[in-house]
Amino acid sequence: MAKLNRVTVLAPAKLNLALDVVGLLPNGYHNLDMTMQAITLYEKVVLTRSNGLNLSLPGSPVAANDSNTAIKAAIAFFRYTGLLAGVEITIYKNVPVRAGMAGGSADAAAVLVGLNALYGARLSMSELCALGAKIGADVPFALMGGTCRVQGVGDVMKALPPCPECWFTVVMPDYGVSTPEAFAAYDKIGSSHHPDCEAQEQAIRAEDLAGVCAAAGNALEECSGAKDNEAIKAALREQGAVTALMTGSGAAVFGVFADEASARKAADAVKARWPQVYVAQPDKGGARVVAPKWML
Repeated sequence: MAKLNRVTVLAPAKLNLALDVVGLLPNGYHNLDMTMQAITLYEKVVLTRSNGLNLSLPGSPVAANDSNTAIKAAIAFFRYTGLLAGVEITIYKNVPVRAGMAGGSADAAAVLVGLNALYGARLSMSELCALGAKIGADVPFALMGGTCRVQGVGDVMKALPPCPECWFTVVMPDYGVSTPEAFAAYDKIGSSHHPDCEAQEQAIRAEDLAGVCAAAGNALEECSGAKDNEAIKAALREQGAVTALMTGSGAAVFGVFADEASARKAADAVKARWPQVYVAQPDKGGARVVAPKWML
């Protein structure tokens, strides 16, 4: 078989259908309980064999330096496998930055999956997730994708059946939110709302979209500093969203709709005020190679 020189990977963004802070762990990190959902909005990552290690992000303001999750993922992969090799990484970013949608984690997951294919390393999903967890809390989910109940600091994952069929309209304001700042604010002011993740899991298993939405919520909303939260949620509900909430630590807010027409109508209605709007569906997978075609 000819040596593989280039692979293309798609890695989905995520939404939090629920996010609760249930306490502090002995190491000082927050103990979380979440429902995470991959969606059909993707980072596209192209990896090409190289002697060096280079990263480019055409058209993106994100820095292409050693602090980038993609570089961290490549270094972790080569150290773990012992391969004396390099890679040229090109990331076409589609997921908004500082949105609570795990775009950086998706990039890292894409690099791990892509290098595994490019160099035929045959690492298992559990090995990839262990590598990913050292890069960022959301990387294991970005590898798994689909619908998951996620606990701890993101390291305890339980795959769930697919989310009931629905559509998401995601609205990103013209600013982002710092995750550490959001959690620091939570420690000071807490939250008046705590979603019922257990009830949401049971609703997912029962294919009950109304139940999924009734149990939805985000304990970081009130302390995120994302000043448009309430206005965006109200605008989406006015357009028929079953529910609307912030994802992750913000600043993106999304509405859940029963059908595509309603989701697109809502997107059109809010674009004048918030131009950065995305319409997506639940995705049943995580980061995966999409080219070359013979690998599919």
